[in-house]
Amino acid sequence: MERREFHVKQPHQDEHDQDEHGGVGEIDSVTDAETTDDSFDVGTPLAEEIQDLARRRQVIASTTLPLPSQTRIFTISNQKGGVGKTTTVVNLSAALAKSGARVLVIDLDPQGNASTALSVEHREGTPSVYDVVVNDRELEEVIQKSPEFDGLFVVPATIDLAGAEIELVSMVAREQRLSRALNRFLDEYDIDYVLIDCPPSLGLLTINAFVAASEVLIPIQCEYYALEGLSQLLKNIQLIERHLNPKLQVSTILLTMYDSRTNLAHQVAADVREHFPNEVLDTIIPRSVRISEAPSYGQSVISYDTNSSGSLSYMEAAAEIARRGVPR
Repeated sequence: MERREFHVKQPHQDEHDQDEHGGVGEIDSVTDAETTDDSFDVGTPLAEEIQDLARRRQVIASTTLPLPSQTRIFTISNQKGGVGKTTTVVNLSAALAKSGARVLVIDLDPQGNASTALSVEHREGTPSVYDVVVNDRELEEVIQKSPEFDGLFVVPATIDLAGAEIELVSMVAREQRLSRALNRFLDEYDIDYVLIDCPPSLGLLTINAFVAASEVLIPIQCEYYALEGLSQLLKNIQLIERHLNPKLQVSTILLTMYDSRTNLAHQVAADVREHFPNEVLDTIIPRSVRISEAPSYGQSVISYDTNSSGSLSYMEAAAEIARRGVPR
């Protein structure tokens, strides 16, 4: 069956003036006029960083990312909280959509932060992923189009999802509710990437995400205790692969919250690369004020401040994921 492109009416959203908020107060947003000033010392660390950012912008601008031959479904998960899961979902999805891919974000976290950051409606009573996994509604009935970029769609999470864990316990095939709905949707509509945002726990919602996906992306923060709990997460993924989803594999690890000024960050990055040499992306996501600010404006950092170091890093990570292709 030939798959169709999915179209959904875009809900009314307040317009964002991206230029008003972007490019003020960060090294990576210095204007071209400043960089070409005759008095600007090109030998300083500041100048070198500005030149590096300019070079990275040019590389990204001239790059066309390959689209996958089949839909790639990622679950973004880490049992440890505060590692940048939702931030990674939001900004990777925006980066991939900006590059021309058709991306579906499934917000499976009852907090609904991905829905907020991508500026889609998720007030109580809004048709959401809860209706899909509990009430058997079809995905196309609850999908909204994000105003971020064309080709970026979101299945929102509402507060109703907080009780879904209890309601799922007594249901038949409770671990496969999301997988079956997603497969029906993908049989009919053309999507390049699906990114599923999980809560920071291994409950039935997270298990549903693992069963629905073929790839796991694990964000790891470059801080103390970075690897704590990771071994248990990997064991849980292996159990799900063995009993529920033989296609599941950890394909990608992304280092986040990297502060190049500290020896600790360098050491953590080195340790993670030593343990997972094939899975860790070359791209590292730095600590960035712009990344933290963007959700408060209902935006990804990709649209909030395109030229910031955080935006460039997520664009580079998206490019690396696209080029790696579907793992064998």
